[in-house]
Amino acid sequence: MTSLRVFTRGFTLIELLVVIAIIGVLSSIVLSSLNQARNKGNDAAVKSNLDNARAQAQLFYDTNGNRFVVTPGTATDVCAATASVGSPAVSGVFSFVAAAARAAGYGTVNNTITVTGGAAVVTCHACYTGQASTDCTTEGRWAAEAPLKTTGQVYCVDSSGLASTTTQTLGAGDTKCAG
Repeated sequence: MTSLRVFTRGFTLIELLVVIAIIGVLSSIVLSSLNQARNKGNDAAVKSNLDNARAQAQLFYDTNGNRFVVTPGTATDVCAATASVGSPAVSGVFSFVAAAARAAGYGTVNNTITVTGGAAVVTCHACYTGQASTDCTTEGRWAAEAPLKTTGQVYCVDSSGLASTTTQTLGAGDTKCAG
């Protein structure tokens, strides 16, 4: 007499597919959360670098005869890549703004710190004598901004102490952040 064996070990195809689907849904949730955390980390890096730029700019101002710019684009311009005044040397804010740009996703930054990519702009402006701008009524002003990973927002700092997250970018030569 032959007996029929009923195999009850193992999983059916449907059960395996359900488990795979559940794993897929859970992994997509985890990856989404990781992406948000990464973007928040990048935003924090942008803000930290620009906040440090404010302190550095004040040191530069004090060492540069109470001016942010004597001659634009030279060692006496707080935003210039070559900015360095006094002994011991006090550098400008270029390295901080460039680090903020890298945190925002830009690989390279030119010497004038204006990097444009779509709607996002990384800029640094300082006032100097004779500059035609409504913001530059005195030599004692500067501003820098970098885009955040949060879509459409920029973080801006200026010499008045303002640090703001806004959708409004600096215009050409502007030295005040939109508050």
